[in-house]
Amino acid sequence: MPSQPCTLIIFGATGDLTHRKLIPALYNLWIDGNLSSALTILGFARREKTNEQFRSELKETAEEFSRQKIDGTRWEHFASSIYYCRGAFGATEQYTSLAKTLDALDTQRGTCGNRLFYLAAAPEQFETILENLRQSELSTTRANSWTRIVIEKPFGTDLLSAQRLNSLVEGVCPEHSTYRIDHYLGKETAQNIMVLRFANALFEAVWNARYIHHVQITASETIGVEGRAGYYEQAGALRDIVQNHLLQLLCLIAMEPPIDLGADSIRDEKVKVLRSLRPIVGNEVPLYVVRAQYMAGTINGREVLAYREERGVHPQSFTETFVALHVNIDNWRWAGVPFFIRVGKRLPKRRTEIAVHFKSVPHILFKKAIQEVEENVLAICIQPDEGVFLQVSAKLPGSTVRIQPVKMNFHYGTSFGRATPEAYERLLLDAINGDASLFARRDEVEEAWRFVDGIRSHWNTSSTKDVAFYPAGSWGSSEADRLTEVCGAKWRRL
Repeated sequence: MPSQPCTLIIFGATGDLTHRKLIPALYNLWIDGNLSSALTILGFARREKTNEQFRSELKETAEEFSRQKIDGTRWEHFASSIYYCRGAFGATEQYTSLAKTLDALDTQRGTCGNRLFYLAAAPEQFETILENLRQSELSTTRANSWTRIVIEKPFGTDLLSAQRLNSLVEGVCPEHSTYRIDHYLGKETAQNIMVLRFANALFEAVWNARYIHHVQITASETIGVEGRAGYYEQAGALRDIVQNHLLQLLCLIAMEPPIDLGADSIRDEKVKVLRSLRPIVGNEVPLYVVRAQYMAGTINGREVLAYREERGVHPQSFTETFVALHVNIDNWRWAGVPFFIRVGKRLPKRRTEIAVHFKSVPHILFKKAIQEVEENVLAICIQPDEGVFLQVSAKLPGSTVRIQPVKMNFHYGTSFGRATPEAYERLLLDAINGDASLFARRDEVEEAWRFVDGIRSHWNTSSTKDVAFYPAGSWGSSEADRLTEVCGAKWRRL
């Protein structure tokens, strides 16, 4: 069923996010028949260009990044809904011009006055854009129409800045019309976690501390900072990935069943998990958190520089490119079950995975077997090869009892015979249709920052810089091994 008609206004329309993600996602949604024929896209940026130039530039990058091949005739039809408006984010008078353009498009395109403002600009521009939307009354919802705002990460840099930004947003747009986007939650496998858990008695019955030994959440990247040193020097792996993406995945794994699939019902349960996280503060930080930075090494046969040698990085930087945490959730379901989180750049493989390790069975029956029986593992791959596999034990053929782990695999591509939609496709469609289930609520963001700030506070005030180092192409600092070994576990090899 096609989406509601609206105008999607993209602030930062000439940036990478628009070219690489937003326009390809919108094109794919349009090809699949998910968008209203009246949907209109209006780019807002400071560079001078015509509608035709803007459309031509978007086509070039869409041909490279679109999930589906760009068809010339179809593209021209799709591109006819794309317009460009030149303006500076801080120029209040240009928002008046934007308002007139939107009114004209409402009449011309039949968008019913519905508007979705997408902040695809740099985070330091958020406040300026939001304030001008308020002053120009563009954010005011008119009769028989709706207005929504989508805000990209990072949503603040700590708890105080997130609270400040939240308060600013609240003065511009009500919470139910604010969509804080996290592209990890748009990935098909992340969405499937609730179905896997709550629609299968096989798993939900054992999804607790009685049967689960520990949980691992890993996000590994082969790339370095890739020209983003200015941002990364300020953020680091903890704030860049753990605070948003990985804590969101942890919530999906650990949450209680919501009363229904409504947006607030789901987000209520996620917030309960965040509030149950045992704080890691003060002298406990070195015991439960390891941070490290990559040195020079080899990735896929190619020599790469150390982080401190990257352009724009301070030669004595202590910014972490790898972080591992032992997290505890102090509630009834998860008491005593450690959650291990690790994320790093310049690791051997690109992969994001959640692995649920079940407790081992007594080995009395198989104590004469040549090898010990391994525990069952349910692994959920978020990217790049989306799917789920369950590791169980089986007997090798032969006259003796020899036990070996085997995998029962499910892959989206092979099981359903088609490519899964990109994360931004689902998230854009949900924002247009007013479904906030996959978007972070204000209290979620603030609780996540509260947890992360406890760790960063110790790092900032500690007299010793407890940063370890690891060669690029390895699986991070060996210091991280002690986090799992203390609990009788070890990191999975991906």
